[in-house]
Amino acid sequence: SIEEHLRLLKISRAVIERLIESPLIQTTASPTLFHADLHKRNIFVSENDPTLVTGLIDWQSTSVEPAFVYANETPDFAAHPEHIPSTEDGQKTPAGERKTVSDKEYKDALVCSQTFDVCMKGFVPKLRAARALDDTLLKPFRFCHTSWRDSAAAVRQELIELSEKWNELGLAGSCPYLPTTDELAEHKKQYEDFETVQKLKVWLMGALDTNSDGWVPTDAWEESKAAHREAFETWMQTTRDAARTGKDDIMTEEEARRLWPFDEGTID
Repeated sequence: SIEEHLRLLKISRAVIERLIESPLIQTTASPTLFHADLHKRNIFVSENDPTLVTGLIDWQSTSVEPAFVYANETPDFAAHPEHIPSTEDGQKTPAGERKTVSDKEYKDALVCSQTFDVCMKGFVPKLRAARALDDTLLKPFRFCHTSWRDSAAAVRQELIELSEKWNELGLAGSCPYLPTTDELAEHKKQYEDFETVQKLKVWLMGALDTNSDGWVPTDAWEESKAAHREAFETWMQTTRDAARTGKDDIMTEEEARRLWPFDEGTID
């Protein structure tokens, strides 16, 4: 509900006001200029020498932020290979089952990931301390305003984890957010739905060759639209088949539609 989103914003503000009093945050908040969308599609390289960067685009989200805001962001070209879909259906393949043909790609991706991490620590000193922080401390700053996009359950989960680890993280006093037993019980079901959506979205991103926003190149639109339609129909048929088993806790078709992560408008 709108009221729950507003309540979480107020709680997040109280939590952040306490966090910024901590030396842990103050020492990692140096003003830093960030390109917030530094991914492969926004980087141009030389046709003759792909190691030579010739230009960067998509600067409209560039801003000066505290160093910790994007400290643990990793662009797609530096993603760890375990986070990259390695099969045609977008699923991860255990290292021991990878086909020989993908070994070089896996190793190349691992080198990129490790090189990026070393460069961030060695050549961007403002980010060094921030990247060493427990990420639980930083999530309220990053996600408190995203409940409209990721769901209230996602933001609430970050606040619950911070509350549970408050003193373990070296923070003084008690967390301003102390959820009740009833709130935790209700949250558990909502968060399970959120995790279902995220797993489904990750699979779709690999299957449709898109990002979390569902962006695809214009020339791939019709192909992606057809693949999206097929995936949605499979999802709904699986839901119908499960419902016929008569087991408890099986989602309804209405719930399945609600959990689908992309716009159904592209299915018709």
